[in-house]
Amino acid sequence: MRSMMEGVWTVRILSALAIASILAGTWMTNSPSEEAHAENEPLDAFLASEGDSAEDDQPEMHREGGEDGGHDSDLPSGLIIGGAGALGSLLIGSLMLEFVKVTVLVALVSPMLARMKKNREDMLTRGRVLGYLEANAGIHFSALRDALGLANGVTSYHLHILESIGQVISWRDGKLRRYAVSGLSQEEVGRIRNPIAGTRLAILEVLADSGSVGMSGSEIRKKLMISRQLLSHHLSELRGAEIVEAASEERRPNWRISDKGLDVLTVSKEISRVEAAV
Repeated sequence: MRSMMEGVWTVRILSALAIASILAGTWMTNSPSEEAHAENEPLDAFLASEGDSAEDDQPEMHREGGEDGGHDSDLPSGLIIGGAGALGSLLIGSLMLEFVKVTVLVALVSPMLARMKKNREDMLTRGRVLGYLEANAGIHFSALRDALGLANGVTSYHLHILESIGQVISWRDGKLRRYAVSGLSQEEVGRIRNPIAGTRLAILEVLADSGSVGMSGSEIRKKLMISRQLLSHHLSELRGAEIVEAASEERRPNWRISDKGLDVLTVSKEISRVEAAV
């Protein structure tokens, strides 16, 4: 929660500075030229009434003024480009990374929605969110949004409210942000915090079918049609998390799923099933 709020304030400050930079650059680009034109009107009239000597001096004055004006125009252009670049970075980050999108939505959309009048529909929506999270703990933001048929801003707003009053917890899982109700025990949270997916889930499913005897690395590779290097990497990570274990003390033992791994597999399969269905 603390890291989430730090991210929210960072996005708000960055957005405010970017918008202020664009506005300042735009103002500086437009205002000086108009003021300079107004100030030079009497001077232009005076120079027009002068003789040839004044006309000889005028090009040099314009050259000096042009050079100074060129330097002055760099600052407003830099402010506009810098501000637009900062806003563009937030937009690109939101499109590529879910946890960035959630942070931006909470930072920029939630304050606007928070000013809206609280009504019965808001309470019903939060009830739906809580009910879905109770039945599907550990689901990520996009899957929750699609399952309930809500917009990005509405989903992030209600999740933020529920999290701020302690009814919902969230955490980052790679590029995703996952959610659950706060009433879960530490053991339950540990099982759902980082669900297994992809190749690692397939490895656990294969080992679960093999029972206590387990399977050798070559048998797993043939079953899943993956390289030795990829299997070695995933087995190392799974073993480090105590999800798989060696079935014997041999130099090249069979691998089997641990008791902890069976719990993780059950939870991960359910989360994957729900998110795939959405």
